[in-house]
Amino acid sequence: MSQCVSEARLTPRQLPGQKLIHSRVCVDPVPDVTERRVDYFGNEVVAVSIFHTHESFVTTSSSIVDVSPVTRGPMPDISWEAARDHMIAHTDDESLVAYEFTFDSPYVTAEPELAAYAAPSFTPGRPLAEAVQELSHRIHKEFLYRPKATTIDMPLIQVLEKRQGVCQDFTHIMIGALRSLRLSARYVSGYLKSGSKYQGAEASHAWVSVYLPDYGWLDLDPTNDMIPGEGHITLALGRDYADVTPVKGIALGGGGQTVEVEVKVVPASAAAIQSALTSM
Repeated sequence: MSQCVSEARLTPRQLPGQKLIHSRVCVDPVPDVTERRVDYFGNEVVAVSIFHTHESFVTTSSSIVDVSPVTRGPMPDISWEAARDHMIAHTDDESLVAYEFTFDSPYVTAEPELAAYAAPSFTPGRPLAEAVQELSHRIHKEFLYRPKATTIDMPLIQVLEKRQGVCQDFTHIMIGALRSLRLSARYVSGYLKSGSKYQGAEASHAWVSVYLPDYGWLDLDPTNDMIPGEGHITLALGRDYADVTPVKGIALGGGGQTVEVEVKVVPASAAAIQSALTSM
Protein backbone atom coordinates (compact mmCIF):
# COMPACT_ATOMS: atom_id res chain seq x y z
CA MET A 1 0.00 0.00 0.00
CA SER A 2 1.21 3.50 -0.74
CA GLN A 3 -1.38 5.49 1.21
CA CYS A 4 -4.14 4.92 3.72
CA VAL A 5 -6.54 6.96 5.77
CA SER A 6 -8.19 5.28 8.74
CA GLU A 7 -10.17 6.05 11.87
CA ALA A 8 -10.63 4.00 15.03
CA ARG A 9 -13.32 3.97 17.70
CA LEU A 10 -11.47 1.86 20.25
CA THR A 11 -11.54 4.01 23.39
CA PRO A 12 -14.00 2.74 26.04
CA ARG A 13 -16.74 5.16 27.09
CA GLN A 14 -17.06 6.81 30.48
CA LEU A 15 -20.39 5.49 31.78
CA PRO A 16 -22.12 4.66 35.05
CA GLY A 17 -20.43 1.45 36.19
CA GLN A 18 -17.58 1.91 33.70
CA LYS A 19 -14.68 4.21 34.56
CA LEU A 20 -11.88 4.65 32.05
CA ILE A 21 -8.56 4.76 33.89
CA HIS A 22 -6.18 4.68 30.95
CA SER A 23 -6.37 4.26 27.19
CA ARG A 24 -3.91 4.37 24.31
CA VAL A 25 -4.24 3.76 20.56
CA CYS A 26 -1.01 3.08 18.66
CA VAL A 27 -0.54 2.68 14.91
CA ASP A 28 2.31 1.00 13.01
CA PRO A 29 3.79 2.39 10.80
CA VAL A 30 3.88 5.79 12.46
CA PRO A 31 1.22 7.99 10.80
CA ASP A 32 2.07 11.20 9.00
CA VAL A 33 -1.01 12.81 10.50
CA THR A 34 -2.91 11.91 13.68
CA GLU A 35 -6.08 13.65 14.84
CA ARG A 36 -8.40 13.04 17.77
CA ARG A 37 -12.00 14.12 18.01
CA VAL A 38 -15.34 13.23 19.59
CA ASP A 39 -18.06 12.32 17.13
CA TYR A 40 -21.75 13.26 17.16
CA PHE A 41 -22.64 10.34 19.46
CA GLY A 42 -19.89 11.12 22.00
CA ASN A 43 -17.45 8.42 20.87
CA GLU A 44 -13.73 9.21 20.84
CA VAL A 45 -12.23 8.87 17.34
CA VAL A 46 -8.55 8.55 16.44
CA ALA A 47 -8.00 9.39 12.76
CA VAL A 48 -4.67 8.66 11.06
CA SER A 49 -3.19 9.23 7.60
CA ILE A 50 -0.15 7.44 6.16
CA PHE A 51 1.33 8.81 2.94
CA HIS A 52 4.32 6.50 2.50
CA THR A 53 4.61 2.92 1.24
CA HIS A 54 3.90 0.19 3.80
CA GLU A 55 3.20 -3.53 3.66
CA SER A 56 1.09 -3.79 6.82
CA PHE A 57 -1.08 -1.56 8.96
CA VAL A 58 -1.53 -2.43 12.64
CA THR A 59 -3.77 -0.62 15.10
CA THR A 60 -3.31 -1.57 18.75
CA SER A 61 -5.58 -0.30 21.50
CA SER A 62 -4.89 -0.88 25.19
CA SER A 63 -7.14 0.31 28.00
CA ILE A 64 -7.66 -0.15 31.70
CA VAL A 65 -11.30 0.07 32.72
CA ASP A 66 -12.84 -0.14 36.18
CA VAL A 67 -16.22 -1.85 35.96
CA SER A 68 -18.67 -2.11 38.84
CA PRO A 69 -22.35 -2.97 39.37
CA VAL A 70 -24.84 -0.17 38.77
CA THR A 71 -27.71 0.17 41.22
CA ARG A 72 -30.89 1.23 39.48
CA GLY A 73 -34.50 1.38 40.48
CA PRO A 74 -37.15 -1.03 39.26
CA MET A 75 -37.97 -0.96 35.57
CA PRO A 76 -41.12 1.04 34.78
CA ASP A 77 -44.32 -0.78 33.91
CA ILE A 78 -45.17 1.67 31.12
CA SER A 79 -46.75 -0.11 28.16
CA TRP A 80 -44.87 -0.19 24.89
CA GLU A 81 -47.62 1.82 23.20
CA ALA A 82 -47.41 4.55 25.86
CA ALA A 83 -43.62 4.56 25.57
CA ARG A 84 -43.90 4.90 21.80
CA ASP A 85 -46.31 7.83 22.11
CA HIS A 86 -44.07 9.47 24.72
CA MET A 87 -41.15 9.21 22.29
CA ILE A 88 -43.13 10.64 19.40
CA ALA A 89 -44.17 13.63 21.54
CA HIS A 90 -40.54 14.04 22.81
CA THR A 91 -41.55 16.77 25.26
CA ASP A 92 -38.45 16.40 27.45
CA ASP A 93 -34.72 16.43 26.71
CA GLU A 94 -34.14 12.69 27.27
CA SER A 95 -36.95 11.56 25.00
CA LEU A 96 -35.84 14.08 22.35
CA VAL A 97 -32.36 12.51 22.32
CA ALA A 98 -33.90 9.03 22.20
CA TYR A 99 -36.32 10.02 19.43
CA GLU A 100 -33.61 10.18 16.78
CA PHE A 101 -32.94 6.46 17.34
CA THR A 102 -36.42 5.61 16.07
CA PHE A 103 -35.52 6.42 12.46
CA ASP A 104 -33.89 4.39 9.69
CA SER A 105 -30.10 4.29 9.54
CA PRO A 106 -27.57 2.96 6.97
CA TYR A 107 -27.85 -0.71 7.96
CA VAL A 108 -31.24 -0.74 9.73
CA THR A 109 -34.54 0.18 8.09
CA ALA A 110 -38.03 -0.31 9.48
CA GLU A 111 -39.82 -3.07 7.57
CA PRO A 112 -43.27 -4.71 7.90
CA GLU A 113 -41.59 -8.12 8.19
CA LEU A 114 -39.55 -6.95 11.17
CA ALA A 115 -42.65 -5.50 12.84
CA ALA A 116 -44.41 -8.82 12.26
CA TYR A 117 -41.48 -10.68 13.83
CA ALA A 118 -41.68 -8.45 16.93
CA ALA A 119 -45.47 -8.67 17.21
CA PRO A 120 -45.75 -11.87 19.36
CA SER A 121 -43.71 -10.14 22.08
CA PHE A 122 -45.51 -6.80 21.82
CA THR A 123 -49.07 -7.71 22.67
CA PRO A 124 -51.50 -4.84 23.49
CA GLY A 125 -50.74 -3.12 26.78
CA ARG A 126 -47.65 -5.18 27.59
CA PRO A 127 -44.93 -3.37 29.58
CA LEU A 128 -42.09 -2.28 27.29
CA ALA A 129 -39.38 -3.66 29.59
CA GLU A 130 -41.01 -7.09 29.59
CA ALA A 131 -41.60 -7.09 25.83
CA VAL A 132 -38.03 -6.16 24.85
CA GLN A 133 -36.55 -8.82 27.12
CA GLU A 134 -38.75 -11.46 25.52
CA LEU A 135 -37.80 -10.24 22.03
CA SER A 136 -34.12 -10.53 22.95
CA HIS A 137 -34.73 -14.05 24.28
CA ARG A 138 -36.56 -15.07 21.08
CA ILE A 139 -33.72 -13.85 18.84
CA HIS A 140 -31.24 -15.80 20.96
CA LYS A 141 -33.39 -18.92 20.74
CA GLU A 142 -34.49 -18.72 17.11
CA PHE A 143 -31.28 -17.53 15.41
CA LEU A 144 -28.15 -19.64 14.96
CA TYR A 145 -24.82 -18.04 15.85
CA ARG A 146 -22.79 -18.79 12.74
CA PRO A 147 -19.76 -16.71 11.69
CA LYS A 148 -19.42 -15.95 7.96
CA ALA A 149 -23.08 -16.80 7.33
CA THR A 150 -23.79 -13.16 6.49
CA THR A 151 -22.06 -10.01 5.29
CA ILE A 152 -22.42 -6.54 6.76
CA ASP A 153 -24.28 -5.28 3.67
CA MET A 154 -26.80 -8.15 3.55
CA PRO A 155 -30.34 -6.72 3.78
CA LEU A 156 -31.96 -7.33 7.15
CA ILE A 157 -34.89 -9.16 5.56
CA GLN A 158 -32.45 -11.76 4.21
CA VAL A 159 -30.88 -12.11 7.66
CA LEU A 160 -34.37 -12.56 9.10
CA GLU A 161 -35.07 -15.29 6.54
CA LYS A 162 -31.75 -17.10 7.12
CA ARG A 163 -32.11 -16.92 10.93
CA GLN A 164 -28.34 -17.08 11.39
CA GLY A 165 -25.39 -14.73 11.71
CA VAL A 166 -23.23 -13.09 14.36
CA CYS A 167 -23.72 -10.53 17.10
CA GLN A 168 -24.02 -7.54 14.77
CA ASP A 169 -26.77 -9.37 12.85
CA PHE A 170 -28.69 -10.23 16.03
CA THR A 171 -28.31 -6.62 17.16
CA HIS A 172 -29.45 -5.16 13.83
CA ILE A 173 -32.46 -7.49 13.73
CA MET A 174 -33.56 -6.44 17.21
CA ILE A 175 -33.03 -2.74 16.50
CA GLY A 176 -34.93 -3.04 13.22
CA ALA A 177 -37.82 -4.85 14.91
CA LEU A 178 -38.08 -2.15 17.57
CA ARG A 179 -37.83 0.74 15.13
CA SER A 180 -40.50 -0.90 12.98
CA LEU A 181 -42.78 -0.37 16.00
CA ARG A 182 -41.48 3.22 16.29
CA LEU A 183 -39.54 2.45 19.46
CA SER A 184 -36.08 3.83 20.23
CA ALA A 185 -33.07 1.51 20.01
CA ARG A 186 -29.37 2.11 19.49
CA TYR A 187 -26.34 -0.03 18.66
CA VAL A 188 -23.60 -0.65 21.23
CA SER A 189 -20.14 -1.92 20.28
CA GLY A 190 -17.80 -3.39 22.84
CA TYR A 191 -16.07 -6.44 24.23
CA LEU A 192 -16.76 -9.42 26.45
CA LYS A 193 -14.42 -10.73 29.11
CA SER A 194 -11.94 -13.22 27.62
CA GLY A 195 -12.58 -16.86 28.37
CA SER A 196 -16.27 -16.13 28.76
CA LYS A 197 -18.69 -18.95 28.10
CA TYR A 198 -20.75 -16.52 26.05
CA GLN A 199 -20.70 -16.04 22.28
CA GLY A 200 -18.59 -13.13 21.06
CA ALA A 201 -15.70 -13.27 23.55
CA GLU A 202 -12.22 -12.45 22.21
CA ALA A 203 -13.70 -10.54 19.27
CA SER A 204 -15.60 -7.32 18.75
CA HIS A 205 -19.08 -7.68 20.25
CA ALA A 206 -22.38 -5.82 19.87
CA TRP A 207 -25.65 -5.48 21.71
CA VAL A 208 -28.78 -3.32 21.88
CA SER A 209 -29.74 -0.37 24.07
CA VAL A 210 -33.48 0.42 24.36
CA TYR A 211 -34.93 3.64 25.78
CA LEU A 212 -37.48 3.32 28.59
CA PRO A 213 -39.17 6.59 29.59
CA ASP A 214 -38.51 7.63 33.21
CA TYR A 215 -35.79 4.97 33.46
CA GLY A 216 -33.19 5.54 30.76
CA TRP A 217 -31.38 3.15 28.49
CA LEU A 218 -31.67 -0.60 29.08
CA ASP A 219 -28.95 -2.72 27.48
CA LEU A 220 -29.80 -6.20 26.16
CA ASP A 221 -27.48 -8.76 24.58
CA PRO A 222 -29.61 -10.93 22.26
CA THR A 223 -26.59 -13.00 21.20
CA ASN A 224 -26.23 -14.27 24.77
CA ASP A 225 -29.77 -13.72 26.08
CA MET A 226 -28.69 -11.50 28.95
CA ILE A 227 -28.58 -7.98 30.35
CA PRO A 228 -24.93 -6.86 29.98
CA GLY A 229 -23.04 -6.60 33.24
CA GLU A 230 -19.48 -6.38 34.51
CA GLY A 231 -18.25 -8.75 31.78
CA HIS A 232 -19.21 -6.26 29.05
CA ILE A 233 -17.03 -3.27 28.09
CA THR A 234 -18.74 -0.52 26.07
CA LEU A 235 -16.69 1.15 23.34
CA ALA A 236 -19.12 3.18 21.26
CA LEU A 237 -22.79 4.02 20.74
CA GLY A 238 -24.62 4.80 17.51
CA ARG A 239 -27.57 4.11 15.23
CA ASP A 240 -26.02 0.93 13.80
CA TYR A 241 -22.65 -0.63 12.94
CA ALA A 242 -21.84 2.15 10.45
CA ASP A 243 -21.61 4.68 13.30
CA VAL A 244 -19.38 2.60 15.58
CA THR A 245 -17.11 0.55 13.29
CA PRO A 246 -14.00 -0.15 15.44
CA VAL A 247 -11.55 0.48 12.57
CA LYS A 248 -12.40 1.63 9.05
CA GLY A 249 -10.66 3.48 6.25
CA ILE A 250 -9.38 3.55 2.70
CA ALA A 251 -6.13 2.05 1.38
CA LEU A 252 -4.56 2.81 -2.03
CA GLY A 253 -1.67 1.23 -3.85
CA GLY A 254 -2.74 -2.19 -5.10
CA GLY A 255 -2.14 -5.66 -3.74
CA GLY A 256 -4.39 -7.98 -1.77
CA GLN A 257 -5.63 -7.25 1.72
CA THR A 258 -6.53 -9.44 4.67
CA VAL A 259 -7.93 -8.31 8.03
CA GLU A 260 -7.15 -9.95 11.36
CA VAL A 261 -8.67 -9.01 14.73
CA GLU A 262 -7.65 -10.16 18.20
CA VAL A 263 -9.25 -9.07 21.48
CA LYS A 264 -8.19 -9.84 25.03
CA VAL A 265 -10.14 -8.65 28.09
CA VAL A 266 -8.50 -9.81 31.31
CA PRO A 267 -8.26 -8.62 34.94
CA ALA A 268 -5.50 -6.04 35.38
CA SER A 269 -2.91 -6.44 38.11
CA ALA A 270 -2.08 -3.60 40.48
CA ALA A 271 1.37 -3.40 38.87
CA ALA A 272 -0.13 -3.03 35.39
CA ILE A 273 -2.45 -0.27 36.56
CA GLN A 274 0.40 1.59 38.25
CA SER A 275 2.60 1.26 35.18
CA ALA A 276 -0.13 2.62 32.95
CA LEU A 277 -0.78 5.57 35.24
CA THR A 278 2.94 6.34 35.45
CA SER A 279 3.25 6.43 31.66
CA MET A 280 0.39 8.92 31.23
